[in-house]
Amino acid sequence: QVQLVESGGGLVQPGGSLRLSCAASGLTFSNSNMGWFRQAPGKEREFVGVTSRSGYNTYYGDSVKGRVTISRDNAKNTAYLQMNSLKPEDTGVYYCTAQRSSKSFGRATTVADYDYWGQGTQVTVSS
Repeated sequence: QVQLVESGGGLVQPGGSLRLSCAASGLTFSNSNMGWFRQAPGKEREFVGVTSRSGYNTYYGDSVKGRVTISRDNAKNTAYLQMNSLKPEDTGVYYCTAQRSSKSFGRATTVADYDYWGQGTQVTVSS
């Protein structure tokens, strides 16, 4: 049974930074591309970014490009989302997601591209 558990969310002031973590179990982590999405109240789930199995390749959504970095530690079965220069519009629930090991890395930007999801962690950007 695959489990993805996000942590690190919270309240942060505009301009601040936050690092989210995603602890994975039940899958061969080093064989899975890992992604992040977010969802604001009343809006659809939005692609944030994805990293390849090795972490060498990444791809980001336009709304966060230049402000976020996705990384991973395959020895710890953990993926990370570092967010800087946060804005109120970054507020939402952030979800960690993974692809099955059979999928090669690509610009997977839709919910349907991913196979496993965490429960999400709330990020609120407000003064």
